[in-house]
Amino acid sequence: MRSHTRFRFLVGTAVASLMSSAVFAQAPQPNAGPTATTITATTTTTTNWMTQETAGQWRASKMMGLNVYNNDNEKIGDIAELIIDRNGKLEGIVVGAGGFLGMGERDVAVPYDQIAWVFGPVAAPRTSTSSIPTTTGAATAPSRNSSYPDHAVLNMTKDQLKAAPAFKFSR
Repeated sequence: MRSHTRFRFLVGTAVASLMSSAVFAQAPQPNAGPTATTITATTTTTTNWMTQETAGQWRASKMMGLNVYNNDNEKIGDIAELIIDRNGKLEGIVVGAGGFLGMGERDVAVPYDQIAWVFGPVAAPRTSTSSIPTTTGAATAPSRNSSYPDHAVLNMTKDQLKAAPAFKFSR
């Protein structure tokens, strides 16, 4: 009986040894050598960051709502939107025209080069029946920051602007 017990012990030890080697074989082994290392290269480009506005640069948000007058200093609308091309070039100004307190107003787009920017206050409207004297130049301080225009001038009457075709936004 003694030999039979010894045999079982040896068989049990052999089976346990085989099982433990199978478990160790399943555990991932670290790779050695240069094939185990992956190097990722990142290319960084230098960017010239803008840190502040410079003379001659305007923020679009400051232009929105700017009043538009005609050559007779009559308010004919306000800037509703700026239209730019894919390269960032300003191509047009959308003027909200007509209406009263936003009711009945419609959008009319004019090419950017038809707008004149004025950095001084608006003079009194020039009409033949006006008893208010007109002024030219900057008689009073501009109502806005002097680096931005105080208002825009478009060489057309209210009626011409109202008769212009409406601008339709794509979305």
